[in-house]
Amino acid sequence: MAVIRERRLPNKTLTLELPITNCTTAADCCPHLTLAPLPPAFLTDLRLSDLDKIKILGHGNGGTVYQVRHRLTGVLYALKSLSVGDSIRHRQVSREVDILRFTDSPTVVCCHDVFSTPSGDIALLLEYMDAGSLESILAARSRRPFPEAALAAISRQVLLGLSYLHSHHIVHRDIKPGNLLVNAAGEIKIADFGVSKIIRRSLDPCLSYVGTSAYMSPERFDPDSYGGNYDAYAADVWSLGLTVLELHLGHFPLLPPGQRPDWATLMCAICFGEPPKMPETVSGDFRDFISRCLQKESSKRWSVEQLLAHPFVAGRDQSESDRAFCDLISSSPPPVEF
Repeated sequence: MAVIRERRLPNKTLTLELPITNCTTAADCCPHLTLAPLPPAFLTDLRLSDLDKIKILGHGNGGTVYQVRHRLTGVLYALKSLSVGDSIRHRQVSREVDILRFTDSPTVVCCHDVFSTPSGDIALLLEYMDAGSLESILAARSRRPFPEAALAAISRQVLLGLSYLHSHHIVHRDIKPGNLLVNAAGEIKIADFGVSKIIRRSLDPCLSYVGTSAYMSPERFDPDSYGGNYDAYAADVWSLGLTVLELHLGHFPLLPPGQRPDWATLMCAICFGEPPKMPETVSGDFRDFISRCLQKESSKRWSVEQLLAHPFVAGRDQSESDRAFCDLISSSPPPVEF
């Protein structure tokens, strides 16, 4: 989900009262939601009426994300409003709530509370990531490529997030630049679990056609050809490889710059296209790291743990890579606001 970032707050605050009923949490108003126990991060004494909407941050997966401010403390949050429609959409929202209430990691965006509105929508109160997303940073840089040192820091942080999720049997299924949120300290956190899945059995099907088509792995399109010895977590590795390469090239790696493809074009590029070309100037470690992620056969892709030990990630000075990423964030101009 794209998130717009700004360097300072607007001079005037648009106060929009949020609907509220006597029930103030999803558990109160939506007993059909099966929710895991709350991790320590949740603040159960907040109410929707305590929050003032400031602006829209972005849209995605059936929801709208607002920047909101707590009226008494002045703390900024992101409020994600999710509509609950048909049974399929209901399951998606329930799953996202379950995952966010279960996860407790610095590599995953923190959910502070869950509310329900009179219309039946669900609102998630999330931590506000003040530097936007990797997609918004790339756009603010006019899609100028990220340097390898910064990409090493990005890869390490996202891999740590995937390691946490996968160790808890969660497959994200929509890793892309817009779903990787950033704060000014250079921390990257995985967000938007609308199409994610908790694998409760070893043979749970995770090949369903959900998520963003451009970042889907070949086995998601054609499981018969590319899903041999199927590893449910390998699709997240493919998406990570495309994401990191896109940040380096400045455009989606499998198509020419500026092309706006349809579904069939994307499927052909992902399943039958040649491996993406990389500039001759890239290091051998970077080239090998990407190739390990973008193996068409899911069983041939490296695991998250293997990639964390890859020389492109583990062979670099971590503080130097982190500094390169922070410098990139601080030097990026603010994107155009809504």
